[in-house]
Amino acid sequence: MWIVCADLEGVFVPEIWVNVALKTGIEELKLTTRDIKDYDQLMRYRLEILDKHNLKLQDIQAVINTLDPLPGALEFIREIRQATRFAIVSDTFVEFAQPLMDKLENPFLLCHNLETDSTGRIVNYHLRQSDPKRKTVQAFKSLMYNVVAFGDSYNDVTMIAEADKGILFCPPDNVKADFPQYPVVNDLASLKQQLLSIVK
Repeated sequence: MWIVCADLEGVFVPEIWVNVALKTGIEELKLTTRDIKDYDQLMRYRLEILDKHNLKLQDIQAVINTLDPLPGALEFIREIRQATRFAIVSDTFVEFAQPLMDKLENPFLLCHNLETDSTGRIVNYHLRQSDPKRKTVQAFKSLMYNVVAFGDSYNDVTMIAEADKGILFCPPDNVKADFPQYPVVNDLASLKQQLLSIVK
């Protein structure tokens, strides 16, 4: 029995922070987990930039509300969900994700939470658990599932490594160079074909 564990941003939806950077003109917010390996370092940096520019949660949510899933994403998810169990395992936040989840017909999502003050200033973030992507795969395996996992960034590698089968999807050159042991797939049609051949 198989379950597919998938990353979210850069796979099914646009990178949220990149789009906030484009909308606001704040170049520093373009950095993602494709660029910085340490997630806590990246998030602390982002919170500093938000404070510097007085950006609140509602400002980010306004950008998110303008975003749509990437081409083919909804159809991909529909077909995988028909074939087997499916979970999105993301380092995004509940406060960011819901409008996009609605557009993807609300697949099962595991992610984190933000802490805000009364004005909407983001004062902290809280991981669902430490090393959450790896531990999610471990949990599914403890339930006797075989796991196939894919993602595009450094923060996906522990999930990919822990899975029975792991795939890098459209990774940047630096991630491919650092993890040459994992197969690379560069479009959703090819990825879907591979996944269906595994889970059926």
